[in-house]
Amino acid sequence: MAAKLEKTIFEAPIRADLIQAVVVGQHAARRSGTHAVKNRALVSGGGRKPFKQKGTGRARQGTTRASQHAGGGVTFGPQPRSYAQSVPKKVHRAALRSALSLRNQESALQVVKTFAVSEMKTKLVAAELEKLGVDDVLIVTRERDRVLERAARNLPRVRVLAAAGLNVRDVLARRSLVMTEDAVAAVTERLR
Repeated sequence: MAAKLEKTIFEAPIRADLIQAVVVGQHAARRSGTHAVKNRALVSGGGRKPFKQKGTGRARQGTTRASQHAGGGVTFGPQPRSYAQSVPKKVHRAALRSALSLRNQESALQVVKTFAVSEMKTKLVAAELEKLGVDDVLIVTRERDRVLERAARNLPRVRVLAAAGLNVRDVLARRSLVMTEDAVAAVTERLR
């Protein structure tokens, strides 16, 4: 490994509970929550009382759009809402340290001087990854590299992220992690 990895970040205790809390939070935040059904106020019709209150021998009814009638509204049905969970920043940082430490402990973390391609060609990225001996990989650069992102997007098991966007879910979703030295410095500064 070319760069010196800080022990507090890349050799931190692995906290599976924090990792799980953050990943569940990330998955929950991705849910759209746009499901909806009509309640009795939203169903059209039913303004008139279907039959008189007394004298019919039947149960009293105020509208044909109540939930017990066919074509009526749904009682306690789903309505649009946010599924996002509040996860403290300290927990996010601790979980990311744990995920990076896990990859380092598994020897699945490689630090390279640079990872750049001269032109937007998928085969150039594939050749670089073959040199490193990885295929299912998350590549982390210091700044967003649009050329590298577009060159790598046709590779099904490769993801490219800037250091600012590094998160627990993406670290764990790939078997290997390749970081540039600049990215290691940026992540270290962020998690210190």
